[in-house]
Amino acid sequence: MSLDDVGREQAARTGDRIAAVPVAAVVSSPLDRCRETARAIVERQAVAPPWSIEDEITECDYGRWQGRRLDDLAKEDLWRTVQSHPSAVVFPGGESMTGMQARAVAAIRRHDAEIEAEHGPGAVWVAVSHGDIIKSVLADALGMHLDMFQRLEAGPASVSIVSYGAIRPRVLAINTDSGDLSWLAAGVRAGDAAVGGGAGAPAAEAAAPRIVT
Repeated sequence: MSLDDVGREQAARTGDRIAAVPVAAVVSSPLDRCRETARAIVERQAVAPPWSIEDEITECDYGRWQGRRLDDLAKEDLWRTVQSHPSAVVFPGGESMTGMQARAVAAIRRHDAEIEAEHGPGAVWVAVSHGDIIKSVLADALGMHLDMFQRLEAGPASVSIVSYGAIRPRVLAINTDSGDLSWLAAGVRAGDAAVGGGAGAPAAEAAAPRIVT
Protein backbone atom coordinates (compact mmCIF):
# COMPACT_ATOMS: atom_id res chain seq x y z
CA MET A 1 0.00 0.00 0.00
CA SER A 2 1.43 3.36 -1.06
CA LEU A 3 1.02 6.69 0.69
CA ASP A 4 -2.00 8.80 -0.21
CA ASP A 5 -1.84 12.59 -0.56
CA VAL A 6 -2.08 13.10 3.19
CA GLY A 7 0.65 10.53 3.80
CA ARG A 8 2.95 12.16 1.26
CA GLU A 9 2.47 15.53 2.94
CA GLN A 10 3.25 13.98 6.33
CA ALA A 11 6.38 12.30 4.94
CA ALA A 12 7.51 15.58 3.39
CA ARG A 13 7.09 17.44 6.69
CA THR A 14 9.06 14.77 8.49
CA GLY A 15 11.79 14.97 5.86
CA ASP A 16 11.90 18.74 6.30
CA ARG A 17 12.26 18.37 10.07
CA ILE A 18 15.08 15.86 9.78
CA ALA A 19 16.84 17.89 7.06
CA ALA A 20 18.48 19.98 9.80
CA VAL A 21 20.34 16.87 10.99
CA PRO A 22 23.13 15.21 8.96
CA VAL A 23 21.98 11.60 8.84
CA ALA A 24 24.51 8.77 8.59
CA ALA A 25 22.05 6.19 7.24
CA VAL A 26 18.38 5.47 6.66
CA VAL A 27 16.97 1.98 7.23
CA SER A 28 13.44 1.23 6.03
CA SER A 29 10.82 -1.46 6.31
CA PRO A 30 10.30 -3.10 2.90
CA LEU A 31 6.67 -1.94 2.64
CA ASP A 32 5.97 0.74 0.05
CA ARG A 33 4.71 3.43 2.41
CA CYS A 34 7.90 3.21 4.46
CA ARG A 35 10.09 3.26 1.36
CA GLU A 36 8.33 6.44 0.21
CA THR A 37 8.85 8.06 3.61
CA ALA A 38 12.50 7.02 3.63
CA ARG A 39 12.95 8.51 0.17
CA ALA A 40 11.42 11.80 1.33
CA ILE A 41 13.94 11.92 4.17
CA VAL A 42 16.94 11.04 1.98
CA GLU A 43 16.03 13.56 -0.72
CA ARG A 44 15.98 16.43 1.78
CA GLN A 45 19.45 15.76 3.16
CA ALA A 46 22.25 18.09 2.04
CA VAL A 47 24.34 14.99 1.37
CA ALA A 48 22.19 11.96 0.57
CA PRO A 49 22.95 9.19 3.07
CA PRO A 50 22.97 5.51 2.12
CA TRP A 51 19.68 3.78 2.73
CA SER A 52 18.75 0.15 2.92
CA ILE A 53 15.83 -2.19 3.44
CA GLU A 54 15.53 -4.21 6.65
CA ASP A 55 12.98 -7.02 6.63
CA GLU A 56 13.13 -7.38 10.41
CA ILE A 57 11.43 -4.01 10.98
CA THR A 58 8.52 -4.74 8.66
CA GLU A 59 4.95 -4.68 9.96
CA CYS A 60 3.78 -7.41 12.30
CA ASP A 61 2.58 -10.50 10.43
CA TYR A 62 -1.10 -10.38 11.35
CA GLY A 63 -1.83 -13.57 9.41
CA ARG A 64 -5.53 -13.99 8.67
CA TRP A 65 -6.22 -10.66 10.37
CA GLN A 66 -4.33 -8.80 7.65
CA GLY A 67 -6.54 -6.41 5.69
CA ARG A 68 -9.63 -6.81 7.88
CA ARG A 69 -11.49 -3.79 9.23
CA LEU A 70 -10.78 -2.76 12.81
CA ASP A 71 -14.47 -2.67 13.71
CA ASP A 72 -14.70 -6.27 12.51
CA LEU A 73 -11.59 -7.36 14.42
CA ALA A 74 -12.88 -5.71 17.59
CA LYS A 75 -15.60 -8.38 17.71
CA GLU A 76 -13.01 -11.16 18.00
CA ASP A 77 -12.13 -12.57 21.43
CA LEU A 78 -8.44 -12.17 20.56
CA TRP A 79 -8.90 -8.40 20.21
CA ARG A 80 -9.25 -8.00 23.98
CA THR A 81 -6.02 -9.91 24.45
CA VAL A 82 -4.24 -7.72 21.88
CA GLN A 83 -5.25 -4.65 23.88
CA SER A 84 -4.65 -5.96 27.40
CA HIS A 85 -2.14 -8.82 27.21
CA PRO A 86 -0.24 -8.58 23.89
CA SER A 87 2.59 -10.80 25.11
CA ALA A 88 0.12 -13.72 24.96
CA VAL A 89 -1.01 -12.99 21.39
CA VAL A 90 -0.25 -15.18 18.40
CA PHE A 91 -2.14 -13.97 15.34
CA PRO A 92 -3.95 -16.78 13.48
CA GLY A 93 -1.70 -17.75 10.61
CA GLY A 94 0.77 -15.04 11.64
CA GLU A 95 3.40 -14.30 14.26
CA SER A 96 3.38 -13.64 17.98
CA MET A 97 3.71 -10.10 19.28
CA THR A 98 6.68 -11.15 21.41
CA GLY A 99 8.32 -12.48 18.25
CA MET A 100 7.60 -9.20 16.48
CA GLN A 101 9.25 -7.21 19.27
CA ALA A 102 12.25 -9.53 19.50
CA ARG A 103 13.10 -9.30 15.80
CA ALA A 104 12.56 -5.54 15.64
CA VAL A 105 14.62 -4.72 18.72
CA ALA A 106 17.43 -7.02 17.59
CA ALA A 107 17.52 -5.35 14.17
CA ILE A 108 17.53 -1.81 15.62
CA ARG A 109 20.32 -2.62 18.05
CA ARG A 110 22.34 -4.35 15.32
CA HIS A 111 22.08 -1.39 12.95
CA ASP A 112 22.90 0.99 15.79
CA ALA A 113 26.09 -0.89 16.63
CA GLU A 114 27.13 -1.11 12.98
CA ILE A 115 26.49 2.59 12.30
CA GLU A 116 28.31 3.68 15.45
CA ALA A 117 31.27 1.46 14.52
CA GLU A 118 31.42 3.04 11.05
CA HIS A 119 30.55 6.66 11.82
CA GLY A 120 31.48 7.03 15.47
CA PRO A 121 29.56 7.94 18.62
CA GLY A 122 26.98 10.65 18.07
CA ALA A 123 26.04 9.51 14.58
CA VAL A 124 22.34 9.96 13.85
CA TRP A 125 20.44 7.45 11.76
CA VAL A 126 16.82 6.94 10.83
CA ALA A 127 14.68 3.80 10.98
CA VAL A 128 11.38 4.02 9.10
CA SER A 129 8.85 1.48 10.32
CA HIS A 130 5.29 0.92 11.58
CA GLY A 131 3.25 1.79 14.65
CA ASP A 132 3.40 -1.51 16.52
CA ILE A 133 7.06 -1.99 15.64
CA ILE A 134 7.98 1.50 16.84
CA LYS A 135 5.97 1.12 20.04
CA SER A 136 7.61 -2.23 20.77
CA VAL A 137 11.10 -0.73 20.30
CA LEU A 138 10.20 2.19 22.55
CA ALA A 139 8.77 -0.16 25.18
CA ASP A 140 12.03 -2.13 25.18
CA ALA A 141 14.07 1.06 25.52
CA LEU A 142 11.86 2.24 28.39
CA GLY A 143 12.14 -1.10 30.18
CA MET A 144 8.39 -1.61 29.82
CA HIS A 145 6.81 -5.03 29.58
CA LEU A 146 5.24 -5.62 26.18
CA ASP A 147 1.85 -5.82 27.89
CA MET A 148 2.13 -2.07 28.52
CA PHE A 149 3.14 -1.01 25.01
CA GLN A 150 -0.42 -0.08 24.01
CA ARG A 151 -0.01 2.89 26.37
CA LEU A 152 2.40 4.37 23.83
CA GLU A 153 1.42 6.16 20.64
CA ALA A 154 3.31 6.33 17.34
CA GLY A 155 1.38 8.30 14.76
CA PRO A 156 1.99 8.31 11.00
CA ALA A 157 5.31 9.97 10.11
CA SER A 158 5.91 10.90 13.75
CA VAL A 159 9.44 11.08 15.12
CA SER A 160 10.61 9.26 18.24
CA ILE A 161 14.23 9.31 19.38
CA VAL A 162 16.19 6.67 21.30
CA SER A 163 19.83 6.80 22.35
CA TYR A 164 21.52 3.53 23.33
CA GLY A 165 24.24 3.76 25.96
CA ALA A 166 26.65 1.18 27.33
CA ILE A 167 24.38 0.47 30.31
CA ARG A 168 20.87 1.49 29.26
CA PRO A 169 18.96 3.27 26.49
CA ARG A 170 17.44 6.73 26.86
CA VAL A 171 14.21 7.75 25.18
CA LEU A 172 14.55 11.40 24.18
CA ALA A 173 11.27 11.89 22.31
CA ILE A 174 8.07 9.98 21.55
CA ASN A 175 5.51 10.54 18.80
CA THR A 176 6.50 14.09 17.84
CA ASP A 177 5.14 15.65 14.64
CA SER A 178 6.54 19.17 15.01
CA GLY A 179 9.47 20.98 16.56
CA ASP A 180 13.12 21.66 15.86
CA LEU A 181 15.49 18.69 15.61
CA SER A 182 18.70 20.61 14.84
CA TRP A 183 20.00 19.90 18.36
CA LEU A 184 20.61 16.32 17.20
CA ALA A 185 23.29 17.57 14.81
CA ALA A 186 25.64 17.99 17.77
CA GLY A 187 25.05 14.40 18.91
CA VAL A 188 23.69 13.31 22.27
CA ARG A 189 26.04 13.43 25.21
CA ALA A 190 26.10 10.74 27.88
CA GLY A 191 24.65 7.50 26.65
CA ASP A 192 23.30 6.55 30.08
CA ALA A 193 20.80 8.59 32.04
CA ALA A 194 22.43 11.04 34.45
CA VAL A 195 21.75 11.00 38.18
CA GLY A 196 19.27 13.66 39.30
CA GLY A 197 18.22 14.59 35.78
CA GLY A 198 21.63 15.94 34.83
CA ALA A 199 23.65 16.07 38.05
CA GLY A 200 25.81 13.13 37.13
CA ALA A 201 29.24 13.42 35.57
CA PRO A 202 29.21 13.57 31.74
CA ALA A 203 30.21 10.46 29.88
CA ALA A 204 33.44 10.51 27.93
CA GLU A 205 31.66 9.68 24.70
CA ALA A 206 28.42 10.68 23.02
CA ALA A 207 25.81 8.03 22.37
CA ALA A 208 24.43 7.31 18.93
CA PRO A 209 20.83 8.52 18.72
CA ARG A 210 18.43 7.21 16.16
CA ILE A 211 15.19 8.58 14.84
CA VAL A 212 12.38 6.09 14.51
CA THR A 213 9.53 7.26 12.32
